[in-house]
This record gives sequence, structure tokens and C-alpha cells, in this order.
Amino acid sequence: MNIGLFFGSFNPIHIGHLIIANYIIENSSLDKIWFVISPQNPFKEKKTLLGDHHRLEMVNLAIQKYPKFQASNVEFNLPKPSYTIDTLVVLKEKYPDHNFVLLMGQDNLLSFHKWKNYEQIIKYYKLLIYPRITKESQKPILCHPNIEKVSAPIIEISSTMIRKMIKENKNVYPMLSPEVFNYIDGSNLYK
Repeated sequence: MNIGLFFGSFNPIHIGHLIIANYIIENSSLDKIWFVISPQNPFKEKKTLLGDHHRLEMVNLAIQKYPKFQASNVEFNLPKPSYTIDTLVVLKEKYPDHNFVLLMGQDNLLSFHKWKNYEQIIKYYKLLIYPRITKESQKPILCHPNIEKVSAPIIEISSTMIRKMIKENKNVYPMLSPEVFNYIDGSNLYK
């Protein structure tokens, strides 16, 4: 099975995540996409991060109508912060017959050389890169046989923006699946 791994804090998961994942699953040879909820990204502060169980529940709610999507809490039991290479080792041991492919925004590729054991990742795993608009988006994408750029839609919605808008009592309904909106609103999250 070809499994796309979509890593993220998903704090919260929003329609941009779903649009990109759906585009990739419909326009690639992937069989499934696993949303890997990261307890702590080594490049991000933890102060605004909701608890793991809230973010896992929101991902499950958001993807329930997508049979090719699955939530993964594999990193919940790994040492913090989460390093992609460590997660890949665990997944390969647990699912030796699966072929794992990383889904990554172009902005993350710019700092990829700072990732733990990034040389191993790029040597043994394919990276599907979706476009993002950043200050450095004009830089050429790293050339490597395991890097493939996909022409997914460019979505300019961020979880940071959504959290800020919720805190300011602004309407974020159009940016979230109804199930995730109701979960956040009903639990009074991000206020």
C-alpha cells in the first residue's frame, strides 16, 4: 500500500488541509493519506498547542467523510519533540509492507536541511511537495529524484490565523468543517 503521511500539529485542522490532501489523493498513486498529529514540532512553540486528544478528535471529525483518510497518533508515544525520521523508523517496523511518502508544503522544504537526519529521509522516502506562498517561494525547489512537486491548489489559511480570529470573536465557520467548528465552539477552545 502507498501511504501519504501528512504531518502536522493540526491546531486546528482546517479546510485547507482537507483540500490539499483530497487533491493529492485524487491525483497521485497513493492509496491512503494518514494525518500524523504531532505532539510537539521541534520548530514550534508549545504554548498555544491544544492537548493531543483534542487535536486527534478534531482530525477524526474532519476526515470522517473521507474513506481514504485516516488519523494517526503514532507520535503520541514517542519522545518529545517529534522528529520525522524517528516516526518513519517506527512506522516502517510496524508496517513493513507499506510504502510511505511524505506530503510537505514548499515552505517546509526550505528548512528541510535543518531536520534531524534529513539525508536519510530524502534517500529512502519520496516527498510530494505542494505549493505555498511565502517570501521565499521564488527559490527553486531542491532537485532530487525523490522530490516531486504537485500542482495542488494554494491555500492561504493557517491554523495560527484561525486561533487568532477565534480569540478575537470573529467568524471562522467557513474555514473549518462543520464538525470541527462545533467541537471548538462547544468546548470553548482557543478563547
